[in-house]
Amino acid sequence: MPAAPVWRVTLADERATAALANELAGILEAGDLVTLSGDLGAGKTTFARALIRILTGNPNEEAPSPTFTLMQGYQGEHFPIVHADLFRIASGDELTELGWDEASEQALVIVEWPERAGDSLTSERIDIRLDFAPDGTRIATLTGAGAYAAKLARYRATGDILRQAGWAGARREFMLGDASTRAYERVHRSEDERAILMIAPRRADGPPIRYGKPYSAIAKLAESVHAFVAMDNALRELGLSAPEIYAQDLDAGLLLIEDLGNESFLENGVPIPDRYLAAIETLAHLHAQDLPPTLPVPGAGEHVLPAYDLDALMIELELVLDWYAPHARGQVIPAAARAEFTRAWMEALRPLTEGPRTWTLRDFHSPNLIWLPRRQGVARVGLIDFQDAVIGPAAYDVASLAQDARVDVSEELELRLISHYVRLRREQAPEFDISAFGAAYAIMGAQRATKILGIFVRLEKRDSKPAYLRHLPRLERTLVRNLSHPVLSDVRDWYQKAMPSLFGDV
Repeated sequence: MPAAPVWRVTLADERATAALANELAGILEAGDLVTLSGDLGAGKTTFARALIRILTGNPNEEAPSPTFTLMQGYQGEHFPIVHADLFRIASGDELTELGWDEASEQALVIVEWPERAGDSLTSERIDIRLDFAPDGTRIATLTGAGAYAAKLARYRATGDILRQAGWAGARREFMLGDASTRAYERVHRSEDERAILMIAPRRADGPPIRYGKPYSAIAKLAESVHAFVAMDNALRELGLSAPEIYAQDLDAGLLLIEDLGNESFLENGVPIPDRYLAAIETLAHLHAQDLPPTLPVPGAGEHVLPAYDLDALMIELELVLDWYAPHARGQVIPAAARAEFTRAWMEALRPLTEGPRTWTLRDFHSPNLIWLPRRQGVARVGLIDFQDAVIGPAAYDVASLAQDARVDVSEELELRLISHYVRLRREQAPEFDISAFGAAYAIMGAQRATKILGIFVRLEKRDSKPAYLRHLPRLERTLVRNLSHPVLSDVRDWYQKAMPSLFGDV
């Protein structure tokens, strides 16, 4: 078995100790164990106090040493915290009498003098040993055991990238994620200087489901941050407001990027029409360009945007059969009906995969758009979450915005957005085919609504994220409206036969 990774840090003073705790806080969660060992008076309680203050969000939290109480509990911003000092116990058997199991359940546990517990504490942990150096400073030796070896490696990498960018010691604030596996932190160097730390390690392959490939490969989802870096630089070169990249560690999947802020395209949950129209102008500007399928990744070769082909479009559509139908509709779609579903959809989609294509950002909707009022023109629309971009139909991103899965976009506003886009495209290219675009818009809108119905049910059933289910009625209405277009008559017939209740409920 390979030796656990070790990292040594010199702590010149209490401020350095707090900075170390601040860095470590970003990777800790409920159920984690952090043990503090080392010399008497070397700063174990000082480190624990700094960590507790960060995790509770209270810089004035006293957090005294639990030398006499043995355990002290705190309510952190995201999970409970237990701080224990085991110096006074004789053996690990005494932990049961203290109610250890109940107190530490679903909590982050910080333990001073862990050696007193013998084998009663799990070996999987992050251990921080604090010792005096000959010059009077302290040395922190961090070791990760078990699954915590990877956590510690990530922690060290995030600290390195912050130091590389001149952000060492910056305050780090965890940002709640969305439906993705990426994590984000807002990093504060001063009151006015902020950045975003994007933590996106290379995607682990799932089980092969077709052609010996996992779902992510078939659906053309980005495997690493290389795709984000390539698209980010390319969008910025076109005058669009993707975030500036301050520092990167591509192997670790870490980026320190510009914080575009949080000014939304919504007011009280309702779209702000002028901002949505500005977003449509951004798409029209993008789609008017001659866009290459291959982009440079500084320091790491090239990124080839994959084609949004029939395999990718169909594997997404099948989510409605695998998740939405059985779990939300109580239906199991038989093999013959699945085959007819595939035939009808492939006939509808094939012309789009063979026709004009452009960069399809794929997640161009309100959660990923940031309003930048101090900028001009299309640069007022801040763009994030575009690493899954593909070469596909222009209509996809228009439908993504105008048929927002999470927000009620009125039919009046949707029509204004489509009309504005068409007018701009006709100004750029008089030969722009309005009829073909209308058909593509309906097809892409229906495809997107179908796949997201499956995704949102999967998030609830597989990932225990039930909040997305509240959007199902909106998606159902959107799907039925798109299916009314003549180009989707065969697809509509399938839904009416296989899921007739879908039409009765909307």
